[in-house]
Amino acid sequence: MRTETRGKTITVKDIRDRKGGEPLVCLTAYSTPMARALDPHCDLLLVGDSVGMVVYGMDTTIGVSLETMIAHGQAVRRGAGQACVIVDLPFGSYQESPEQAFRNAARVLAETGCAGVKLEGGAAMAETVAFLSARGVPVLGHVGLLPQSFHALGGFRTQGREERSAVELHHDARAIAEAGAFAIVIEATMEAVARDITAEVPVPTIGIGASPACDGQILVTEDILGLSGERVPKFVKPYADLKSGLDEAVAAYAEEVRARRFPGPEHCFGAKPTSRAAGSGKADGSGEGPLRRVTIKAG
Repeated sequence: MRTETRGKTITVKDIRDRKGGEPLVCLTAYSTPMARALDPHCDLLLVGDSVGMVVYGMDTTIGVSLETMIAHGQAVRRGAGQACVIVDLPFGSYQESPEQAFRNAARVLAETGCAGVKLEGGAAMAETVAFLSARGVPVLGHVGLLPQSFHALGGFRTQGREERSAVELHHDARAIAEAGAFAIVIEATMEAVARDITAEVPVPTIGIGASPACDGQILVTEDILGLSGERVPKFVKPYADLKSGLDEAVAAYAEEVRARRFPGPEHCFGAKPTSRAAGSGKADGSGEGPLRRVTIKAG
């Protein structure tokens, strides 16, 4: 549970000030109901472009549009009362130029009410991060594995395995921090590299498949709840198996519909039972006992 920030909306400054302090609890959210459920427990909710894969069944995040991110950002913002809400800038919405990035980031902030945006990239994006930060757009950086660079990276590969890669990651993180990012996500990176970067940069790091030494952790919510199917990264720890519960609930519903045990009179307007179920079955619409006849009143 949150301590000093509990009971008020967590700001970008609050996140930045948590460097070296209580670990930041972060999760993804794409809808109002999920945001409401996560909000009491999280410091930061990320409306990730992972929505393309998790919700829309895409193979990568590359096909997600700015309009899609705005729609889901609006939904999450409606459900979040305390957590800091950050929205991903999707592929193609910021790489062209700092000016393009500002136009689209300004639109995201204005139309969703979120606290900031996230973009992927290291030193190559430092100018853009600085441009946005100087114009009042809080930026959450993202280094390590960059899902939007799926094709250039040759797939989802762990970063920092070779010395050259590790050096580049340090350079990327420093560049983004110096450009003004309020925090940095480090994804799918060798633990020692992520640990050293966390000790080096002055802003919080948020790990996903990185290191327990990071200043916070983030995962895709559907992954930890068992709702993502078979394609779950190694770094995910399942905390529930809601898929099994969902299967059981839907199977029970289907069985009752086919057996005409649902809906019962209590689920209908102007209906009342004409006789009580025989034997030990109940006449309360619980699904127990034989099917009962009901009388439907007009109007």
